[in-house]
Amino acid sequence: MELADSHCHINFPQLWEKFDSVLDLAQQMDVKYMLCVAVNLEEYPQILELSDAHENIYPSVGVHPNETEGEDPSVQRLVDLGMDDRVVAIGETGLDYYRSSGELEWQRDRFARHIEAARIVKKPIIVHSRNAPEDTISIMRDNQAREAGGVMHCFTGDYEMAKAALNEGFYISFSGIVTFKNAKDLAEVAKKIPMDKLLIETDAPYLAPVPKRGKENQPAYVRHTAEFLAELRGVSLESLAEKTTNNFLDLFQIRKLN
Repeated sequence: MELADSHCHINFPQLWEKFDSVLDLAQQMDVKYMLCVAVNLEEYPQILELSDAHENIYPSVGVHPNETEGEDPSVQRLVDLGMDDRVVAIGETGLDYYRSSGELEWQRDRFARHIEAARIVKKPIIVHSRNAPEDTISIMRDNQAREAGGVMHCFTGDYEMAKAALNEGFYISFSGIVTFKNAKDLAEVAKKIPMDKLLIETDAPYLAPVPKRGKENQPAYVRHTAEFLAELRGVSLESLAEKTTNNFLDLFQIRKLN
């Protein structure tokens, strides 16, 4: 059995300082593939170094919607970086109306730039959306995000938002949040997502799933989310692992490792 953590931040200090043990535990828990997602350009070179050193760690490039320090890249800058053969996705990008407030046109403009770059380099988009369902889908539609495709990462929206994203050709990824006792509505959404559009993730070092809730998260724990979703959907863990891993490889155009 092989699992894929479609979204983690293993370059963050909490995990970086014990990196070898993080990789060892991931291997023990059958997590073979990890997508290390960029949140700014200043730390992006470190992610590339990780990818160069480990064949099963893949980089994205982009600037998180909440990032207000550092470089705010132009479309051309994102294209130049995204053309690197090692890069498998653009993002994470999107909208966050929970942690950012005030006039947020800059956030919407940044999102649109990432979509344009993804369309040009023909790589999928990793979309972060919090408290902004209508604007997120509207910007995706207005900027032809379906031409690039991508994933709604750490999905916490309702089924209407999920359907809208699916209609744009996007995958839906669930984090440990879906395992929380207070996330029963989200679990109902997770039941309805077509298996060929389903992904799993940790968003490590955040959002550890039950039974690790409240602890520091790491890629190994994506197995707990996989186990929860398999039981929720009435399928075996092995079949859910196989399908979500194949979805991961297909979306990000990644070669299957031996």
